[in-house]
Amino acid sequence: MSRLIFPFLAMPASPSTRLRLSSGLRVSRFLLGSWTALVLAFLYLPVLVLVAYSFNASRLNVLWEGFTFGWYRSVWENAPLLQAARNSLVIAGVTTVLSVVLGTAGGWLLHRYRFRMAGGIETLTAIPMVMPEILMGISLLVLFATAGVPLGFTTVVIGHVTFSFPFVLVAVRARLRGLDPALEEAALDLGATPLQAFWLVIVPCLRPAIVAGALMAFTLSWDELIVTFFTASAASATLPIRVFGMAKVGLNPMLNALSAIFVVVTVAFVAFSAYLKRLAR
Repeated sequence: MSRLIFPFLAMPASPSTRLRLSSGLRVSRFLLGSWTALVLAFLYLPVLVLVAYSFNASRLNVLWEGFTFGWYRSVWENAPLLQAARNSLVIAGVTTVLSVVLGTAGGWLLHRYRFRMAGGIETLTAIPMVMPEILMGISLLVLFATAGVPLGFTTVVIGHVTFSFPFVLVAVRARLRGLDPALEEAALDLGATPLQAFWLVIVPCLRPAIVAGALMAFTLSWDELIVTFFTASAASATLPIRVFGMAKVGLNPMLNALSAIFVVVTVAFVAFSAYLKRLAR
């Protein structure tokens, strides 16, 4: 019918029309590819330059004077820097565990049960995700000073968990929205207790969201600077605090080597996350 009303729809495209269409597509692809290449170069070229200069023998790190692994050796021999890295690893590990427990339990409770002030609780849990870090750091410092809690590892972990566990909660709740409620009902009908149904049926289905939230919590805790600055003591100073202190003094070539190590660790985390996603499929 459409061919009778619109005869030109049934007419084959002429060679000139096909040529114009293919030329337009080639131009569009070239422009989009060029723009994508420029964006990727803008994002990753400074990182590549930083990694390359981590092998520069120059102390000024402005001109290339030769290839060396000396700055990596200096990082390995710097005791305060290694102690700060251990502090960051311990704090990030504890923060990740607590964030996963609180985020998973909170997400399940908000999804499974309906009670008063549930909307207010959801809003309160989302505030740390959008609150400026300087405000959070100052408020936590005032809280600890008022309560008489000495600054140290405990205060740093509390501060990190405060802004980390909402990310786990959001990931878990997003996964729960797509979960079939009949799974829990079937487990209960087969004789499982509510706790067994949650642990043996719900948690395995939530594993991708829990892993994603755990990786996010670990990353946020590992590189957090502002909140840590207000809640840490000298003994609990983390790696970002040490790096910030070194950067204020001057351009230290060890920072390039340390940043290159961070890049390698970040790529390893991304690859591990992609591997877990393939396993989940």
